[in-house]
Amino acid sequence: MSTRTKVTSLNAAKSANKAAIKAAIRLGQIPEHPSVAGQSRRGHHKPVRTAGALVWRVNDGALQVQLVHRPRYDDWSWPKGKLEPGESLQTAATREVGEETGKPVVLGIPLPGTRYRLSNGQWKTVAYWAARRADHSTDLGALVARGYVPPASPDEIDRVRWFDVDAAADRLTRRSDLKPLNALVEAYEAGRLDTNVLIIARHGKATPRAAWHEDDDADRPLTPIGHAHAAAMVPVLSAYGVGRVVSSRWERCAATLESYVRATGLRPWFSNNLTESAHARNPDRAAATTRELLESETNAVMCTHRPVLPTVLRIFAEQCRRSIVDLIPPADPFLEPGELLVAHVTPAVKSKGPRIVAIEHVAPAVY
Repeated sequence: MSTRTKVTSLNAAKSANKAAIKAAIRLGQIPEHPSVAGQSRRGHHKPVRTAGALVWRVNDGALQVQLVHRPRYDDWSWPKGKLEPGESLQTAATREVGEETGKPVVLGIPLPGTRYRLSNGQWKTVAYWAARRADHSTDLGALVARGYVPPASPDEIDRVRWFDVDAAADRLTRRSDLKPLNALVEAYEAGRLDTNVLIIARHGKATPRAAWHEDDDADRPLTPIGHAHAAAMVPVLSAYGVGRVVSSRWERCAATLESYVRATGLRPWFSNNLTESAHARNPDRAAATTRELLESETNAVMCTHRPVLPTVLRIFAEQCRRSIVDLIPPADPFLEPGELLVAHVTPAVKSKGPRIVAIEHVAPAVY
């Protein structure tokens, strides 16, 4: 074989390999970045995973955000910090923002994250959300579930200040921090920043139908793993400020949200419309319950069963922005046991109904 032929064959092989890698990334079979697999290009360090938020308010008609100053680095940045073992990104974000700003927050829409290399060659990833200051009149239950969050020491954070967004852009030390800020401003200008959430929860892992020998399937309980799913939901629901709890009346759904009910002191509402049998008879009732919660302008969680999810997600698709409708799970089982689908909703305007402007698929970590 000639040298030219060898080069041509090698280039073709490289092109095919690149195409295969891109396809595998799209399918989620391999990570997009080497850091996700726990290995950086320099060394074999796992990435440093952090989470934070852009706390915002409107003051005298101007959109403002909160920055923190770290004396050790003499920089201005968004409040953020490392995940603790077993902690979800959402839980870490609310905890770290609470520590660094001294005030609890409730998460809103997700914002673009950042990723950069540290001086030791290790990658650092930061997940961001928009966030508002918690309101003790509406968010008290969620705050009770979190427990006390001590403020950061002055050696870590010595200044916390509000800035108009233009001033914040000038003050930020790291240019990559402009990425979530630009997205926040865009959402504000489009009327998509001030939102509430409706979180759909699939109940935790239940005793298999084949292993359940009682007559009434409504009484089929959670397994130990299912109870772990229920416990893992608590800090995530709290991060989004969930103050309304709605569930299928059947045992496995009610038990899934019981941990959050106990942690918050909230009173749950049990609905027959969300049970498997009622849905089989009349799915329109489950659809009506979903619409009611979308229109409620409250932060709510609704727990139901896999056979009910297609109806719930159909209503989501009807109320969803076209650009994000593909984020709705398209195929059975839609959600695995213990998983959450977080819909960020803007209120109805004039004749238009509420709009879902962002969606997150969350699998709380179970340990």
